Amino acid sequence: MPEFHLSITDASIPAAQLLKELSGLSKQQIKQAMKHGPVWVSKDTHNLNVGSGDSQTSGYKRLRRADKLLKVGQHLHFYYDAEILNLKVSNAVLIADEGDYSVWYKPYGMLSQGSKWGDHCTINRWVEQNHLPQRPAFIVNRLDRAAQGLMLIAHTKSAASALSSLFAKRAINKQYTALVAGQFPTLLQLDTPIDEKKASSTARLLTFNPVAKQSLVNVEIATGRKHQIRKHLSGAGFPIVGDRLYGPNTGRSMVDLCLVSTYLAFQCPITGIDKSYRLKDDYLPQFG
Repeated sequence: MPEFHLSITDASIPAAQLLKELSGLSKQQIKQAMKHGPVWVSKDTHNLNVGSGDSQTSGYKRLRRADKLLKVGQHLHFYYDAEILNLKVSNAVLIADEGDYSVWYKPYGMLSQGSKWGDHCTINRWVEQNHLPQRPAFIVNRLDRAAQGLMLIAHTKSAASALSSLFAKRAINKQYTALVAGQFPTLLQLDTPIDEKKASSTARLLTFNPVAKQSLVNVEIATGRKHQIRKHLSGAGFPIVGDRLYGPNTGRSMVDLCLVSTYLAFQCPITGIDKSYRLKDDYLPQFG
């Protein structure tokens, strides 16, 4: 995956032209790539190091305008990966628009955050480009790429801060629906620590299909550790169908992960009104 870095010495040349000369790609390829977020501008020469994050940090900012004229002394960074730039995902679905924030269904494969290689497959970028009227979009909660379901998107920084604070204080009721292998008991309390940190999940049986030998379960979490539900259910002997990390056929499943964030409830920090959102049954995993 090639990277291109350039110190600006001539402020009269548009960014796209500089990148064309630097990379050997056509101007059309450059323009298309810039829309997807792999081009950055900074005040220093160091390579951008944001891992899988998507923050505009340490003086780095994504550059999308092909005709942008940069200042002498700035630095241009182009992280080019054709495979990443060609990725496509299904559309997100608006569940509710509350003005300062909105609630969305994130489909399988859509990302909660981008990287230095691009952000066009992230839900916040999708919302920025497709939700009307157009507004900024800030991530509040996250879901794994393979998970589906409800996500909060803030449209102001103050709303993002207020909603994020609710998650930090565990003042949001979060429930998920998972399709697991085997006949699940009526109730399981799962408290196995994850990465040496406290983790708590409560799982309840919704229905069991004796033909498929699969159970649909509701999971409510009091903490938000990475892959918490997947690890807890797998550790209890009921791996989620389609789980390629923690399932019995690790890396071999042809089924998408059957884990959906189906319910969010909280007191709106802006209006003080109790809010709750539940996905329709159409979005639930299907026995198979």
